[in-house]
Amino acid sequence: MGNFCLEGNKNNSRLGRMEINGKKAETPLFMPIATRGAVKSLAMSEVEQIGYEIVLGNTYHLWLKPGDKTVKKAGGIAEFSGWNNLVLTDSGGFQVFSLGERAKQRFGKKGVRLTEKGVYFSEPGSGERHFMSPEKSVDIQINLGADIIMCLDECPPYPCDYQKAKESLELTARWAKRCKDYFERKHKGKKDRPLLFGIIQGSVFEDLRKESAKQLVELGFDGYAIGGVAVGEPRELLKEILDWTMPILPENKPRYLMGLGKPEEIVRSVSKGVDMFDCVIPTREGRHGRIFLWRKNGFSRLEKGEADFYKTINISNEKFREDFRPIDKHCDCSVCRSYTRAYLRHLFSTGETLAARLASLHNLNFYYQLIKRLRNEIKESEK
Repeated sequence: MGNFCLEGNKNNSRLGRMEINGKKAETPLFMPIATRGAVKSLAMSEVEQIGYEIVLGNTYHLWLKPGDKTVKKAGGIAEFSGWNNLVLTDSGGFQVFSLGERAKQRFGKKGVRLTEKGVYFSEPGSGERHFMSPEKSVDIQINLGADIIMCLDECPPYPCDYQKAKESLELTARWAKRCKDYFERKHKGKKDRPLLFGIIQGSVFEDLRKESAKQLVELGFDGYAIGGVAVGEPRELLKEILDWTMPILPENKPRYLMGLGKPEEIVRSVSKGVDMFDCVIPTREGRHGRIFLWRKNGFSRLEKGEADFYKTINISNEKFREDFRPIDKHCDCSVCRSYTRAYLRHLFSTGETLAARLASLHNLNFYYQLIKRLRNEIKESEK
């Protein structure tokens, strides 16, 4: 069994500690994406050495390859991948809807058929048909050995009209109840169990977001996620969505903003009371040669709440050909201590796979330092 306790706050910013079956993580936290059981181009030991305590695995992809039953035989996804800490798995819902439609375009078959029972969809690589229900999603995540399990939800696209958003959140609530009921039956009498999170939907409509949050709180979950904010919604609406939902959520439960993670969005969301984040940005941008750097006086700018505490560069640009400075002089990560901008540019220009690994390592270090500094600011305010 797990628990979450608040250890401090600064205005709405929260400092917490999560413990699940003997594994711990401090919040606020950021989760690197390990879609198929691997953070792209990196060994799990490298991610752990940075300081990360939790990664995110993808239920949909791990279900299809290598299969959740194979992962279970290996001892769970952490054991299978060589990861020694916590794992959160998403429900697979977003991939079911997005990749199912991609299969329709490729194979000319109906991509997604939504029913009360669950969702039928086609796999975009082969066109093979599959079915996912709330109970099936929970079963897969249990087999994967996840420490935090997400309820299956319907993730409506943007733009989405009011009626469709209302129907979607109502289906999400019914599926959430089924997830919880099934989850509790599976773990009845067991002391060691993962946490189960519900997912708030409602698109960009205030009353629907509030209604979704209230419904899930009434059902009672171990934590609550804000979904549907990374599928095309204008990013400037994030503030409003958090303003609508945060006051409704219990103080003693973790709050997870799904899929969003520009550095300034993390800072803003922590100030609204969010505890957990995930995003592909640091590793995806790194693979394309885009590097996050602290600006001059960036740390003090961050402490003052200014948005321009960092910048990005495209290390592949010609101007870095003979730039023998550290990648970021304000960063003390292993990459910045060992390599220059010119060398990293050389690796990208020659197609060396080491380029993506080093850039991803640095960007994940940047994100970890950002989260660490946000935690320290809250700690300092408690003294």
